[in-house]
Amino acid sequence: MTFFYMLLAFIVGVLVGWFIWGRLRGELDSLRGDLDRTKGERDRLRADGDRLKGELEACARARADLESRLRNAPAARAGADKASAPAPATLTSTPAAAKSSPAKSAPAKSAPAKAAAKKPAAAKTAAPKPTAAKSSAPKAAPSKAAPATKAAAPKAAAGKADNLRRLIGIGPVNERLLKGQGITTYAQIAAWTEADVKRIEEVLNFDGRIAREKWIEQAKLLAAGDEKEFARQFPTAGTASNT
Repeated sequence: MTFFYMLLAFIVGVLVGWFIWGRLRGELDSLRGDLDRTKGERDRLRADGDRLKGELEACARARADLESRLRNAPAARAGADKASAPAPATLTSTPAAAKSSPAKSAPAKSAPAKAAAKKPAAAKTAAPKPTAAKSSAPKAAPSKAAPATKAAAPKAAAGKADNLRRLIGIGPVNERLLKGQGITTYAQIAAWTEADVKRIEEVLNFDGRIAREKWIEQAKLLAAGDEKEFARQFPTAGTASNT
């Protein structure tokens, strides 16, 4: 009887243990399923976070582009106002002086000089004639130099224009304003002095931007044809964010 009771207790213990293990195993499988679902939710949330981050960066780039356009708008209007302003009297009178022959322009220049010399002479004392000849000499000199400057201007403008938009910081508006100032090549930008930089910044409505974006350094590399060094130092040049 003792052996029978022991065997019965063993069988009952095995059954109870198997039942408890089955319950625990079911709960363990349920927890594993919940963990897998949690991991899936986490991955989905990460993907949504990355997508929202990309949209936020795109919005930031669009905002920066709009801000740059708003900053360049006053400069464009100022350039248009300067382009529509009348030319100075010295420039408008130069073609007429170039068309007339030097022989005819010399008397025309000397006549007002003589008239101007006679007025002070009448107020004080009679001036001698050699002084009128001396005063007319400086007036006749510019008329001879005017054709030389006019002849040299077409040679400077005959050079092939470069693609200025390859430089970081130069977009369509800035390129148009620079061309309005006669700047069309990398060599011209590379040769800028401090006075040139100040003058261009006043025209473009900038304040230290040329030095910050290293326009002169970029132009020197491009003017020298060193494309490899230019690409190494300025990898973002010529891209869509070049404005």
